[in-house]
Amino acid sequence: MTYLESLMTTFAVDLTLRPTTFDLWHVCLAGTVVTLMAVLILLLLVMLLTRSRYKKAADAKTIEPMLAVEPVVKIIEKIVEVEKIVQAPMPEPVILKEYTPDAALQVLGLLQKEARFIDFIKEDITAYSDTDIGAAARVVHEGCNKTINEHFSLAPIRNEQEGSNITVPVGFDAAAIRLTGNIVGAAPFSGTLVHKGWQVTEVRLPKLTQGYNPNIVAAAEIEL
Repeated sequence: MTYLESLMTTFAVDLTLRPTTFDLWHVCLAGTVVTLMAVLILLLLVMLLTRSRYKKAADAKTIEPMLAVEPVVKIIEKIVEVEKIVQAPMPEPVILKEYTPDAALQVLGLLQKEARFIDFIKEDITAYSDTDIGAAARVVHEGCNKTINEHFSLAPIRNEQEGSNITVPVGFDAAAIRLTGNIVGAAPFSGTLVHKGWQVTEVRLPKLTQGYNPNIVAAAEIEL
């Protein structure tokens, strides 16, 4: 018999035996097992709580950018609205009409032709008496009246008698009615008609030839 076999025979242990009494050693062993199980359960709970907190923090980080995007979108919308207001259609600029001087020079030439208008205006009348000036003015008046009536149709702006009281309504045409005197407040205004005004209803100027020079309102005359 070997040494090992003799040892097993001497210290034979029956593993099927169950203890019938609990001594201090068994109580300590049972307490240790319960304690380890409690620690294990506590660790598991701590791990679960930590994981849930991490998940909530991750969700919050995901939501925060979304919440931050919303104010940015509102700011962009406001900027777009402001740009629309800034880029609103601007009022059309006032375009000044430019006229060629040909028609004005033509009228001046007609007045010179019929009434010697330029000769009368450019003449130094200081040496003449009032009687001589009155006689010349009559000739100029007749010629000017003939020219105006032949080439223009005129009508008064107001048909009331000068000196009568009239009322100027709201929204009146400032180009057709000129207010003078003490202007206070807003229309309607009440006042006295000082001048009835004139407006041209038709123009009948003669047509110009291709080689006509409108700057020459009166040709020089040479008698041979």
